[in-house]
Amino acid sequence: MQKITPYHAKYFAFELTKRLASDSLEKLSSTLSNAQVDLKPHQIEAALFAFKSPLSKGAILADEVGLGKTIEAGLVLSQKWAERKRKLLLIVPANLRKQWSQELIDKFFLPSLILEAKSFNQIVKSGNLNPLDQEGKIIICSYQFARSKSPYIKKINWDLVVIDEAHRLRNVYKTNNKVARDIRDSLQHAPKILLTATPLQNSLLELYGLVSIIDENLFGDLASYRGRYAKAGKEQENTNDQEEVPKQTLFEELRLRLRPVCIRTLRRQVLEYINYTERKPITQEYLPSELETNLYNGMSEYLHREKLYALPAAQRQLMTMILRKLLASSSYAIADTLNNFVTKLDNLVEEIKINETEAIGIDASILSGNYEGFDETADEWIDDEEGDEDEDGKQKKSKYTSSDIVFIEKEKQDLIKYRDLAKEIFSNSKGEALIVALKKGFEMTESLGANKKAIIFTESTITQKYLAESLLPSYGYKDKILVFNGSNNDLQSKNIYANWTSKNKNTDKISGSKTADTRAALIDYFKSDAEIMIATEAAAEGINLQFCSLVINYDLPWNPQRIEQRIGRCHRYGQKHDVVVVNFVNRKNAADSRVYDLLDQKFNLFKGVFGVSDEILGIIASGVDFEKRIAAIYQSCRTDDEINTAFNKLQKEMEHTIQENMSDTRQTLLENFDTEVHEKLKLNLSESQLFLDKYNQWLWDATQFFLQDNAIFGNNDYSFTLKSNPFPGEDIDSGPYKMGKNIEDAHIYRPGHPLAEKILTTLKNSSTPEAEIEFDLTKHQGVVSVLSNMIGKSGYLRVTNLTVEALEAEDTVIFSALNSQNETIEPDIIKKLFSLSSTSVTPSNIISGISDKLDEIDSKQTNTIVDQIANRNGHFFTAELDKLDAWADDKRCSLKTVLSECDSEISKLKKESRVSANLGETLGIQKKIRELDGKRDKAWKEYDESTRVIEKQKDQLIDDLEHKLHQSIIKQPLFTIAWKVV
Repeated sequence: MQKITPYHAKYFAFELTKRLASDSLEKLSSTLSNAQVDLKPHQIEAALFAFKSPLSKGAILADEVGLGKTIEAGLVLSQKWAERKRKLLLIVPANLRKQWSQELIDKFFLPSLILEAKSFNQIVKSGNLNPLDQEGKIIICSYQFARSKSPYIKKINWDLVVIDEAHRLRNVYKTNNKVARDIRDSLQHAPKILLTATPLQNSLLELYGLVSIIDENLFGDLASYRGRYAKAGKEQENTNDQEEVPKQTLFEELRLRLRPVCIRTLRRQVLEYINYTERKPITQEYLPSELETNLYNGMSEYLHREKLYALPAAQRQLMTMILRKLLASSSYAIADTLNNFVTKLDNLVEEIKINETEAIGIDASILSGNYEGFDETADEWIDDEEGDEDEDGKQKKSKYTSSDIVFIEKEKQDLIKYRDLAKEIFSNSKGEALIVALKKGFEMTESLGANKKAIIFTESTITQKYLAESLLPSYGYKDKILVFNGSNNDLQSKNIYANWTSKNKNTDKISGSKTADTRAALIDYFKSDAEIMIATEAAAEGINLQFCSLVINYDLPWNPQRIEQRIGRCHRYGQKHDVVVVNFVNRKNAADSRVYDLLDQKFNLFKGVFGVSDEILGIIASGVDFEKRIAAIYQSCRTDDEINTAFNKLQKEMEHTIQENMSDTRQTLLENFDTEVHEKLKLNLSESQLFLDKYNQWLWDATQFFLQDNAIFGNNDYSFTLKSNPFPGEDIDSGPYKMGKNIEDAHIYRPGHPLAEKILTTLKNSSTPEAEIEFDLTKHQGVVSVLSNMIGKSGYLRVTNLTVEALEAEDTVIFSALNSQNETIEPDIIKKLFSLSSTSVTPSNIISGISDKLDEIDSKQTNTIVDQIANRNGHFFTAELDKLDAWADDKRCSLKTVLSECDSEISKLKKESRVSANLGETLGIQKKIRELDGKRDKAWKEYDESTRVIEKQKDQLIDDLEHKLHQSIIKQPLFTIAWKVV
């Protein structure tokens, strides 16, 4: 145990709590010391990037899936929290709220509050008229909630807003995207971090949309951006007044403008730091029975009919696709659905009899109860056919007549026939194949050393019920099954939730959102008790199942994005074992076989280290569009030859698109991972670990010094137990305490722990009068080479805390030192004294002459530091001015475009006038020219006025920046001592 003095402890306390520059790697040391995360260099780089300039309005963190964007954002949130900037908001997809809440408390000790309509209203009733305005908790809410409460959000001066899955807002530039626009407008002045693995999917305009959410002054406006960049991937249009700019020049220009706001790392680029497990595929083939084949053929023939009363024209493609999915899922799923159709057709007949002109056909939402992915699919689905929707998007009333009744009755009888045939099928071939696949899968996971856990995904809640209540229990899995779906309102789920809430009563695990807490309870139960979780798409997002290594796609979606989301629940950063992926293929069905082969061979979803790349997922754009292509093949092709021809065509298109996109825009604009960057990450990792080790040692030494009479300290394991409370009146737990990661048997001691915070505050305010201190080098373990020639030497030193407030507040602990010959000693050398134990401390008065000399050294260092900060801030200021200049140029170019179009049109009309032989025609052309002249004159006036407005806006922004550059300097002497090395 190092014997330190009050002077050591006070110095350590100031070092541990000092504020540092935004771009300082050391800035994150305290945060990393608090966090329960493994150190990864790209995550540190991303966290530093997020606000590397104090003038930054935020960043887009666009790492690939599985690289820990949550941790990157958590580091920044934790740093804000440590700086007492605690107005923090998280906007995430609804099903990710609980996961975020748990990650923040588990990894960063950050408390949060999940707000939804119910909890919001309860808080309002308790007297808080704006529940988003909370003290001491990070607010977490969904996109829908943020949109509905945007007026409340707008009233708060947020220190930081994090938006997860931010690509959902990429079309904010479209006037009809009200959700994205409302969220953007409510957060206009808040610093923001956007998290997305796919910042660019279909169009460069999406980048404009995302960037405009961060910083409205990075690009001028949509018109200027569209005119200059959006067609960069295509042939540019030549104009009379503008030379064609090479595509690569435009890309490089756009890349430079994006660089300050967007950072992206790919999984293949960090293999040196992260060990990824592999995906091991199992293909389980099955052959349908004769009854199943008859049902499939009959339903296929039915779906091919030209007119169907059960499937209205506006929604026929969507309903046909879902019916095919349910047909492939299980006989129980299709039987239940057809029964609902029969009932609806009966109701339709009754409606026609009552009032022929106002009858309403069957709505696609009839499928939502059985097919849980319905809402998400329907939201993105736009039929190519002429629809039956009114202006509000609601289904129009169809004009049926009594003559339709006979045809409806005939169709109903056919559906009854198929329903009854489905009800005759008690044993499903795919269900029997599942039992075989489970055995194979568990055998493989056992050989890999993984837990005996399997998640089975189905697209149908009826199939889920069949598997959970009928099939699996009959094969010995009765008490090992858990179901997970969108409602989770079955008796088992209710009991699990009740037991979980009772067990975790009065803990931070309970968020207050029943939906989120039920999901958390079911995941905990799966981890501790169940072997098999049968899940719908509700489990495909927002849950972490890295303890599970067997994924079974009982029903295989046609949407590659949904498949990747499913597998990504288990195959993710932190997974310790290879993940086995099981898929079922009906080899008697040519279309089913080709769908599987396409997903397996071209998208590479089921095998290898990474699965499908974000680039490939990105070019699909909407997975629903891809599903529509597949559905069209099922619907239009009847023979195996037709099916194979259609899939060959689709595959060729995909190969071309993938090749074209992977070698072009996304890589050019967003990826930056050359040798220099790689070496920087290595250096960051090394330096971060050194800072972290130093911070931990300072904290430990200061704690041992302060608690020496109040605690029993362990030997070499950084642990202690309090004997008595050092702060009477404060609620301090008696322990045990331990420093480190993954600690489960003690309080995790860290700089942000309430006990540590109290100790450091007390030490900073402690009395340290002038004294003489002997530092013992001879007994020091290890070599401090720079001090080796100082044994027997002596001198004086002063320690001062310098605070400079300009763009941000920065603290620097300054060492001013002399030896006995009045020679100045470098600060980096003299600081090393405080790594040594002290043998004695005696009172001493420093003579005035020495004190004056120390003042002089102190002042020189202060001036140097102040100049360095001013120069750095000057660079930030210049970068901001360059950005504003580019913004102003964009705005002016947009205005010039209008003038250019007028000039071009006038020139064209004048040529027509000169060659025209018809007087009437010439007069008409001249009239148009006069109108365009008037329009051009008006445009020139607007251009002139707008230019002045732009310059005024720019001047105002510059004035604001200059005001922020004003420096305030505060110096706080900590202590002055005479020193001696022995």
